[in-house]
Amino acid sequence: MTTKGLKIPPTKSALLVLKRKVNFLELDVSLLERKKELLTRLVYERLKQYRELRNEAKSVLKTAYYWLGITHTRMGDRSLQQAALGLTSPFDIKILPHSSIGVQYPNINAKLIDLQPVSLMGTDTSFDETRYHLADMVVLLARFGESETALWRLLEEQRKTQKRVNALKYNVIPKYHNTIRFIKATLEEDRNTLFQIKILREQHYT
Repeated sequence: MTTKGLKIPPTKSALLVLKRKVNFLELDVSLLERKKELLTRLVYERLKQYRELRNEAKSVLKTAYYWLGITHTRMGDRSLQQAALGLTSPFDIKILPHSSIGVQYPNINAKLIDLQPVSLMGTDTSFDETRYHLADMVVLLARFGESETALWRLLEEQRKTQKRVNALKYNVIPKYHNTIRFIKATLEEDRNTLFQIKILREQHYT
């Protein structure tokens, strides 16, 4: 299937404008392809981090729920709820905006805070262990959430960039080139016609 040209009058000024536009479009393609390469590199880096955090999260979740099950069995629902009242947050989480190659995603800074033991205050000794592992789980899941969000947004931007490159390379720029060829051919034909008319006039007056 051939790509049609643009509906532009075949004039010399139009030809010059089209040539300048093609140069800009080809520069855009070059820059977009460079952006795509950088995005691909970031995607692979984030994918590696995402897989590592996912595997770590599975282990941490398993451990946290193991200890929660022990504490729940030993203390029961009511005692567990009462013991949790008034406890301060065992972690600190800050969410800031972050940008990489124009892609926005949250930068999550999560860390554990030193836990004050409360198992001597009428709770089971497993209670503090459960608190620590649950807090550790939350911190890790926050990091995992940041990694997952960044990965999917980078992938989406990579897809959009590739789509723009394809549109320019295989649709927009070919139309400009076809139009340039058409205008050149038309102008050459006009020159040949004028030259023939000139020759005929000279022959007529000699």
